[in-house]
Amino acid sequence: MNKVAIIVAGGSGKRMGGDLPKQFLMLHNKPVLYYTLNTFLSSYDDMQIILVLAEDYVDMGREIIDAYFEKDRIRITIGGVTRFDSVKNGLSMVTDEAIVFVHDAARCTLSADLIHRCYEKALESGSAIPVIKCSDSLRMITEDGLNEALDREKIMLVQTPQVFHSKILIPAFNIDYKDWFTDEASVVEAFGMMVSLVEGEKQNLKITHPIDMATAEKVLENLIV
Repeated sequence: MNKVAIIVAGGSGKRMGGDLPKQFLMLHNKPVLYYTLNTFLSSYDDMQIILVLAEDYVDMGREIIDAYFEKDRIRITIGGVTRFDSVKNGLSMVTDEAIVFVHDAARCTLSADLIHRCYEKALESGSAIPVIKCSDSLRMITEDGLNEALDREKIMLVQTPQVFHSKILIPAFNIDYKDWFTDEASVVEAFGMMVSLVEGEKQNLKITHPIDMATAEKVLENLIV
């Protein structure tokens, strides 16, 4: 089965507090985006990548590709206003039947093993959403301004890559956008399909705040990159 990874790298990184989007910040003398691309390309010899970038950063993305990777395995498209739009733009470049991975560029510490497990699950059931258990206590703010405890045993934290057969994902992204579409799983569920969960990885963190860079740096020291 064809394998296509849509790497969403269109964010501005405002929460990091700097001018440069987080996917271009340096870790161990290489940009964050390098590690994400490298893990996917190394996971399968036939993995193809569609890199979704903000228009202002296309040249910077091309510089990374030219410096480290085979150009024929990575294509670039422009991101949209929302994540939904960006993923839809990436999906427009998927022309053949495939297992499609959608992954945040800022999650640069995932393992090839997670990619393999997601692929096998999606091949079997049509979808694979990596999740991890929540270790913190949780409270929900109610509509009347009060709050109540939630059972954390019933709560899972969702990660990427979110993986689907193209026959499911592409039609799902033809529905109208809703504000509560926070990931691909929510889009597919709105389309009327159930999703399958797989065990994620604690190390598969999303770089959002400056402290996450230090954590990612430590994780990468223990990975083959």
